[in-house]
Amino acid sequence: MTYALRNASPAKTRAEAVVVGVVQGAKNPELAPGAEDVTAAFGRRLRPLLATLGVTGKPGEVTRVPVGDELSTSLLVLVGLGKETTPAAVRRAAGAAARAVPNATSVALALPADSADTVAAVVEGHVLGGYSFTAYKKSSDDASAPATVTVLSPIARRAETQEAFERAQVVAAAVATVRDWVNTPPADLTPPVFAETVVAAVRAAKKSAQGLKVTVHDEASLAELGCGGILGVGSGSAAPPRLVELVYSPPEPVAHVALVGKGITFDSGGYTIKPGNGMQTMKSDMAGAATVIQATLVIARLCLPVKVSAFAPMAENMVSGSAVRPGDVLRIYGGTTVEITNTDAEGRLVLADALVRAAEVAPDAIVDVATLTGAMVLALGDKITGVLGTEATVGEILDAAASAGEEMWPMPIPEPIVERVRSSKVADLAQHDWIRWGSGLFAAAFLQEFTAGLPWAHLDIAGPSWHGGGASGHLTPGGTGAGLPTLVEYARVLGAKM
Repeated sequence: MTYALRNASPAKTRAEAVVVGVVQGAKNPELAPGAEDVTAAFGRRLRPLLATLGVTGKPGEVTRVPVGDELSTSLLVLVGLGKETTPAAVRRAAGAAARAVPNATSVALALPADSADTVAAVVEGHVLGGYSFTAYKKSSDDASAPATVTVLSPIARRAETQEAFERAQVVAAAVATVRDWVNTPPADLTPPVFAETVVAAVRAAKKSAQGLKVTVHDEASLAELGCGGILGVGSGSAAPPRLVELVYSPPEPVAHVALVGKGITFDSGGYTIKPGNGMQTMKSDMAGAATVIQATLVIARLCLPVKVSAFAPMAENMVSGSAVRPGDVLRIYGGTTVEITNTDAEGRLVLADALVRAAEVAPDAIVDVATLTGAMVLALGDKITGVLGTEATVGEILDAAASAGEEMWPMPIPEPIVERVRSSKVADLAQHDWIRWGSGLFAAAFLQEFTAGLPWAHLDIAGPSWHGGGASGHLTPGGTGAGLPTLVEYARVLGAKM
């Protein structure tokens, strides 16, 4: 599928299908900005046509209208935007539009695109709304996808618009790759295979990006380093753990960020075993690692002047005679000891090793991304990421999320929670304390112990990393790639303001 950016009339384009937006007006639905020529072409017939078809403009609503002499196309697709034409609304509408015309060979998108942000939203929404994971199916629907998609915008010739258009394609492609990795069955993406997959992705990225270097630590190297968290979590699996370290070094970096991502390729819960229905989606427990790796590659492809050191600890949390037990004590990289009370709180253990490694490279800030706690889902729902850490870094992440169109919300790390983390009678820290209240905050407070006091933000994506049910807007069933657009925007802003 090829994307193009044009300043052209949707009424005159000869694409097989033309997509326009519909907003919920004060009294009646109206065609959104970008569709003025379509409104003019139908004239007085438009309002009764919309009424007859039952068009309301509510978000996600799709109506297909065969047309005659009014337009040069043969199919007009009306997509609901809701009451506003924000980038978020446009992104959702473009996603719905991607599934509305599966058999057209060419599509023109005349959604609101009068700013660089909305142009990017159109591209991202359409790419991701049309995503499907078909690697394990006999037949694929890709052959029916349009060969050409043209984004119509009145500011198409502006440099900043073209830059946003190109950047959106790179970001969306990376999000799609994260979805692929998350959706892959866990037997086919064990820690060693995941590490090899990352190495292959880096090798491919080097064709269009400079300054990338990847290192993979196997179980022998992890033992030599003393990464007791990663080794402990992975000890119950026949597939040994890995730690992938990826560095992007631009020629003259103006900032240095460390990204850390949880890479549990499957989580049975260990001896604190999950119920059967709780394991069904646990192949997605490596979404954080997938996100930080792909975000780093995007930052490199965009040649952003920000050095990135990415750390992706990978392990499979299984049950066996060699698995870690409640009551065991693990020694984290750097020497801190941790008492284990819940083997299903394994993510914080692999992250601990990686966070200490990240702090050692002395970045300006550390950002970790993890499907860490069900408690955060209970607090914020399954669409909002919880963000915790130092105030300034959390604020920068929230600003980046707002620009990237992702929903995130700040959460605190109160001092009483910190005291709970330090409550172990036999080790330096308690991994978990079985107090239900504030357990998502406890996990963040535990991670904080390994950040060396550096500026830091923790993104708990346990909810938004996975989309259950049917497709909605730009979200499709399975992995979502949540967090990646925010990380890229965070790096882009850092590079621009330094």
